[in-house]
Amino acid sequence: MRKIFLSIIILSVFVNNLAEAQATKAPAYPLITHNTYFSIWSFNDTLNAAPTKHWTGKDQSLLGLIKVDGTTFRFMGKASPSYKTILPASDEMPYQCKYTETEPAGDWQNVKYDDSKWKTGAAPFTDNKEKAKTLWTSKNIWVRRSFTMNDVNIDKLVLKLYHDDNVQVYLNGEIVYSIAGWTNDFELIPLSDKFKNKLKKGDNVLAIHCANTAGGAWLDAGLLDQVKQKNNNVLLAKQTGIEINATQTIYGFDCLGVDLMVSFTTPVLMDDLALFSRPVSYITYNVRSNDGKNHDVSILLSASSDIAVNSSSQKVTAQKYTIPGLSVLKAGTVEQPVLKKKGDDLRIDWGYMYVAVQNAKENIQYITQQDEAVSSFRSGSYSSLVKQGRQLTLNTVLNFDAVSRAPKEKFIEVGYDDLYAVQYFKQNLKSWWKTTGETIEKELTDANRQYALVMKKCDGFNTRMFDDAAKAGGKNYADLCVLAYRQSIAAHQLLKSPQGEILFLSKENFSNGSINTVDVTYPSAPLYLLYNPKLLEGMLNGIFHYCESPMWKHNFAAHDLGTYPIANGQTYGENMPVEEAGNMIILTDAIAKAEGNASFARKHWKTLSTWAAYLSVNGFDPGNQLCTDDFAGHLARNANLSVKAIVALGAYANLAAQLGQKSVAAKYRSLATGMADKWQGLADAGDHYSLVFGNTNTWSQKYNLVWDKVLGLHIFPARVYKKEVDYYLTKQNAFGLPLDSRKTYTKSDWILWTASLADNQKDFKALSDPIYKYATETPSHVPLSDWHETTNGKMVGFQARSVVGGYFMKLLESKWTK
Repeated sequence: MRKIFLSIIILSVFVNNLAEAQATKAPAYPLITHNTYFSIWSFNDTLNAAPTKHWTGKDQSLLGLIKVDGTTFRFMGKASPSYKTILPASDEMPYQCKYTETEPAGDWQNVKYDDSKWKTGAAPFTDNKEKAKTLWTSKNIWVRRSFTMNDVNIDKLVLKLYHDDNVQVYLNGEIVYSIAGWTNDFELIPLSDKFKNKLKKGDNVLAIHCANTAGGAWLDAGLLDQVKQKNNNVLLAKQTGIEINATQTIYGFDCLGVDLMVSFTTPVLMDDLALFSRPVSYITYNVRSNDGKNHDVSILLSASSDIAVNSSSQKVTAQKYTIPGLSVLKAGTVEQPVLKKKGDDLRIDWGYMYVAVQNAKENIQYITQQDEAVSSFRSGSYSSLVKQGRQLTLNTVLNFDAVSRAPKEKFIEVGYDDLYAVQYFKQNLKSWWKTTGETIEKELTDANRQYALVMKKCDGFNTRMFDDAAKAGGKNYADLCVLAYRQSIAAHQLLKSPQGEILFLSKENFSNGSINTVDVTYPSAPLYLLYNPKLLEGMLNGIFHYCESPMWKHNFAAHDLGTYPIANGQTYGENMPVEEAGNMIILTDAIAKAEGNASFARKHWKTLSTWAAYLSVNGFDPGNQLCTDDFAGHLARNANLSVKAIVALGAYANLAAQLGQKSVAAKYRSLATGMADKWQGLADAGDHYSLVFGNTNTWSQKYNLVWDKVLGLHIFPARVYKKEVDYYLTKQNAFGLPLDSRKTYTKSDWILWTASLADNQKDFKALSDPIYKYATETPSHVPLSDWHETTNGKMVGFQARSVVGGYFMKLLESKWTK
């Protein structure tokens, strides 16, 4: 990092070096990326354009200010809106209201309407029996909520609404909001100023009609006042550049006489699992004068307690304390509902966030309400220690005093103790770093003591990884690997099972929230095979444990272990027999190749043999079933799924040979090669191979073929790879190769696999460069989506998923097929 500082801190040098830097453009920028709950990003190209966010898109504010000779600049984040509750929704306070499921006559929206014959019920109204305060299972519901106002002095009226499905909302008889569709949580909807004038002192009514058109049902609502932000006379720092590498995101700023570099380091180095699992990131600040004068400089980090809540309406408690060498701020919810929530669009609301700084007189920590952080820094009023409330901020001030041309450096640690991370077959498990009895205070202390060493290790790995990837596939490809590295890791949690085995469990982000999905592990695998195959073992161990238990009744592999963070058994509604059995066998053989032995396979040989037997009967010409691309729907006679089964049988034969079972190896090798010969005839469509057997007017990416090449199985002749690659080159759009002939959308992880089938760099770059174009030009500013439209580069679905670990396939191929 210091060498980067020397090259970028001077603006002119920084600009000139951008062409040679590691990645400088991304759909979103990783700041703190440890696991699916502790994952904070900037969704903008400039760090100070908007609040920082959790990968789900909810604000988790890190606000950064620098004061130079009394003038204050904002270089990071933007103040999140602050709200006062007018009418609480049920997540803040229980409430009751009148409701009917029979369409009412008359002006039921008005204040004076007689609702005395309506039922009385508590929110939320839903068909979810576990969460309902009032069970709602009919198609329609009408709700009236009467309330009294004493103060109608409101800055900005906001509707807080959670609805499923179509909804019309009225305030004192006038419609203020109407929409068809549904939400998965509360949304905050600013209302026109004319509607706040509908509120009056005395009696008011919020009236709502909600229609459940399909699926689940939900209704809950409240009203907020968005408080007008104070004019604090804060200027915007000028961002001069950005660089992303494997473990860091680094920004440069010009602050009128002072150059500032801000570096976010999450040291997820896979060769050191103690460091890898430590839930502590560094924010490092380097400052120096750029005009030859000395300047008085201080910096504020204001970290919102929203980092430790699922909803900003939750009450938090905060405190300040010291440990040897460090001053520490801590915050978490009052409720502490450990492992009580499961699903996709959720943030952690148990455990505690920490902000730590070296305990020195020039470093100051204090706690305020969110809307007081900026004014307190500008005025130098640092005494506040608010202990409880909503939307608090943990503030740390670093005083650099007189700053000259000689650079000065300070850092802050941001950490999280989740107490318990995952429930694994009814047993709550702690994160890996806690399994040896470590405390968060010990982790913070070690992070402080090891700072220089950690930075050196990160610098070394960043350089090696980038150089290796560039050698394998060129600079654009290396940039893609940089963008993928932390994102993939941060979609997992590292633990130890009750049996003492490593577990590295993924969350299927921005999808259905499944935990340890096998067909998410499968595309993610190349990254972990390269840097620590034990982590890939950790991605398979839970599935083997489940499938080898009495809980699993099938002769193929499970799809998942549950809904994150509850891993008590599969919750996905449909099996993927060929897909998951094939994935597990292929990845087990890949582990054997990475580790140089088949000992992992030996432990599960009976199970692997059961799955291989299943594929030998059912894999070649698959029935009408889902594959990993389940969003595309069911498909019978899927040629690419058939490839997976064939390659898996070859991989099984390879494992059998390593385990000394020569006859089994010969049998399955012969079976696989025979199937491959037959496959070439059934899938032949002239200049390519078809999407499905028997339909020559279709085509698809045969990304599963890459394991035949990478594992050195050679079940399919190289001419099959070449025939497909040559055809793909004629089917590309501006932002990549479509997944198949049915749609123009694609999966970027599969394209990198497909491109790795090429036998020359020119063809590889021709297929992979459009993914670089997508990653750097997409209008969808979210953590990298792996499912996008090839015609315009827009995200179709999915974001922040671990599957971008599959981008490392070309690097894996280059190392394994020398």
